[in-house]
Amino acid sequence: MILSSKEIQQIIPHRWPFLLIDKIIDLKPGEEATGIKNISSGEIFFQGHFPGYPIFPGVLIVEALAQVGAVAILSLSENKGKIALFAGIESFRFRKPVLPGDVLRLEVKLTKIRSPIGKGSAKAIVDDKTVAEGELTFALASPTDTPGDKQE
Repeated sequence: MILSSKEIQQIIPHRWPFLLIDKIIDLKPGEEATGIKNISSGEIFFQGHFPGYPIFPGVLIVEALAQVGAVAILSLSENKGKIALFAGIESFRFRKPVLPGDVLRLEVKLTKIRSPIGKGSAKAIVDDKTVAEGELTFALASPTDTPGDKQE
């Protein structure tokens, strides 16, 4: 199953400038997803990371992978309208810098789901070379359960 940016935005709440996946090229709801992020030299964070040597920040690689994983879990009908929150990042390794012009392939396989907590194995790839990999843990929540809107 292939999803456009517009279809991705019907599943996860992220929007520009924090929507970090351009499309989903493979989706097995509740099991795995593969996304694409085209790294453009016009990305605003390249102004400061790093001037003269732009590198896509590792933390944004992890976030992009988490968004792909969120598409995989939130595409299940029983999770429609929920959000996936970070609950943990384990054993992440960054193997090679990601640069403007790269096409970042983002693969996430869900390995364990015990509602509302789940885990996924995540891998970021450029030109068939792994540039980052690790394990992500997420917690499913209803947007009404999240902090920020509660008044005391």
